[in-house]
Amino acid sequence: MHLKLPRYWTFQILGWGLFGLINLFFAFLFGQFRPTMLCRLLFFLEMGIISSHFMRLIIKRNALLIRPINHQIILLGILTLLFSSFFSLAQTPFEAYYDLYPTGKPAPFHIHFFYNLSSSFVLIFIWNCIYFMYHYVAKSRKQQLDTLQLEALVKSLELKTIKAHINPHFIFNALNSIRALIDENPTRARRAITELSTILRSSLSTGKGETVSLEEELKIVKDYLALENMRFEDRLKVEFEIDDSTLGQQVPQMMLQTLVENAIKHGISKQVKGGVVKILSSFKNNFHSLSVENTGYLNGGASHSGFGLSSTQDRLGLLYGEKASFQIRQVNDELVEAKVLIPF
Repeated sequence: MHLKLPRYWTFQILGWGLFGLINLFFAFLFGQFRPTMLCRLLFFLEMGIISSHFMRLIIKRNALLIRPINHQIILLGILTLLFSSFFSLAQTPFEAYYDLYPTGKPAPFHIHFFYNLSSSFVLIFIWNCIYFMYHYVAKSRKQQLDTLQLEALVKSLELKTIKAHINPHFIFNALNSIRALIDENPTRARRAITELSTILRSSLSTGKGETVSLEEELKIVKDYLALENMRFEDRLKVEFEIDDSTLGQQVPQMMLQTLVENAIKHGISKQVKGGVVKILSSFKNNFHSLSVENTGYLNGGASHSGFGLSSTQDRLGLLYGEKASFQIRQVNDELVEAKVLIPF
């Protein structure tokens, strides 16, 4: 069984070990290596590990890393001074007792002390900076990840809220259409109920995802058009201009059906002679272009006010951000176009 060394102790050993190796390298390089130098270096490394470890315990127990950054900077300086003083107070008598002076010659205690204080201060300050920066970066990354997860959760909830409103909205409109047939032709009304059940079965079979393939979406649209055709009869003509290569493209669930429903409600139903609903799908300039054209008029933009179109805009924004676009416009005197561009 292999024991895994904690990350902290791995960095401690690597950091102080690297410092020791660098000192040995330069000592050999400049011909200054002596047994006393090795003893002094080993004691220095031992004190460095002990001092930095106890300093870490103080930082963690007092939760210094979650305080404001200006407080952290002040505490960093205080801790560095305190532990470098402790470091020097332990190192100076030890070196004096065993005659391990850095220069090889005895020196007054206060000079020796301040020499050790300056060197230990620099090392502990560097250790503290690395420790604080590591945790600062780690905390920033965690905050960014938490923010992204929260944004994703909010987006998901918003999409589910919109989606939860789409299906009842669609069923309500479909039932209104069936109600209009009951008095006129009960037999057709019964067939219309069958068509509605087929639509609902199709919509449920697409799964719980936010998007479906265009091919699956078209099945629901065709079922819906079959239902509306019973109501409008010859007043409703439907045309499809679908590029087969776009059938596998993902589109927001029930979006196309919503656009078709809007075209019939605000366009065809208001025309005495009825009109045409044309559905187009193609690839244009790295976008999946999906359009619904219908006979009718925008009436000063009144068609924008419905739930269907506002939900389309909201869903595109949540799913694709600014990369997707939605536009409804009067193409000519008798034709309105609702066009969606989805990146792929």
